[in-house]
Amino acid sequence: MQIVEVNNSSTAREFLRFNRLINRDNPCYVAPLEQEVNDIFDPKKNSSFRFGECCKWLLIDDHGKTCGRIAAFTNQKYKTRGTDDPIGGIGFFDCINDQEAANQLFLTARHWLAEKGMVGMDGPINFGERDKWWGLLVEGFDKEPMYGMAFNPPYYASLFENFGFKNYYNQYYYAMYVRDPLPQRFAERHDRFKEKPEYSARQIELNNLEKYASDFVTIYNAAWAQHGEVKEITLEQVMKMFGKMKPIMDPRVIWFAYYKEQPIAMFVNIPDLNQYFKYFKGKMGWSEKLRLLWMKWRGTNKKLIGLVFGVVPKFQSLGIDSYLIYECAIVLRKNNWYDEYEMGWAGEWNPKMVNIYKSLGASQCRRLITYRYWFDPNRPFERHPVMEYK
Repeated sequence: MQIVEVNNSSTAREFLRFNRLINRDNPCYVAPLEQEVNDIFDPKKNSSFRFGECCKWLLIDDHGKTCGRIAAFTNQKYKTRGTDDPIGGIGFFDCINDQEAANQLFLTARHWLAEKGMVGMDGPINFGERDKWWGLLVEGFDKEPMYGMAFNPPYYASLFENFGFKNYYNQYYYAMYVRDPLPQRFAERHDRFKEKPEYSARQIELNNLEKYASDFVTIYNAAWAQHGEVKEITLEQVMKMFGKMKPIMDPRVIWFAYYKEQPIAMFVNIPDLNQYFKYFKGKMGWSEKLRLLWMKWRGTNKKLIGLVFGVVPKFQSLGIDSYLIYECAIVLRKNNWYDEYEMGWAGEWNPKMVNIYKSLGASQCRRLITYRYWFDPNRPFERHPVMEYK
């Protein structure tokens, strides 16, 4: 077997094809859009290249057949709690069920990262934000993946762990049906805030996206950036994100809460795009775009996914989360727009978010793992510390 760097159009196509090949026997598999994967490795499309670099490889057997792929990347902005040491990342790992083949891929990534000054590697993760292709699926193979969610065969966990990767943290997904009753306390808290004129909740307005993008920035940076691992987001970044999302945004499921017109919480959901993309086989040409618009018009997508939920620290633990969620639930239950609701992953190190999911009456439906591997075998391993709340 030999390692081949992906550095031309032919190897780039094979890098994409092998993911479909390795998952072909699972009827739940949904091929990610090829262009979105390619954009990860395009310096013109991925701002992470300003803070790092990446490389990707194929593993070819003695008969000329691909039997694995992997990418490795450095990112100065990638920080994790508990250490300031430079840690690299690996991702987009796929491999046949062969430990020797997997070891070659891992060793290739390790050598490249060590040359870049890294002392360890986390994976599988993304060369970019944590909302896509983050973690290794270990529970939930019988469900179609949500948009942007990692998906892989069950034997991958053994390949990682036999090489020496250790479970750095679990990532939990929770799901429920839209018409599942919320606990009574949600209605009680909602009514309490509804009586206070200084508090309000409203849906996003598509003709005023800059205003809501600014509110998003305020809430996001207050709720997450304080914890150190998540960098602050800019208005420019959010406007770019909203611009991409606008064609599929449903304003009925994107809500903001305010105190005296100051943004204090947000509850951002979108239709699960994989309910469209599963028919496209990784492509997004004109015919796929027209079909997507037709399916959207017909309302064929009955699955909703949670994208972002956050409350400004000063207003946490007051019940604002219940107020905002219940406002959205009132609107949804009057109609038949969606049946299922699945929330984005919450790390076990974030017990507050896990408890919010549980408080809705949702059930855990998937588990993914982010692994860590220190290059020094004598270095003690510690799991991700639990988030501290101020």
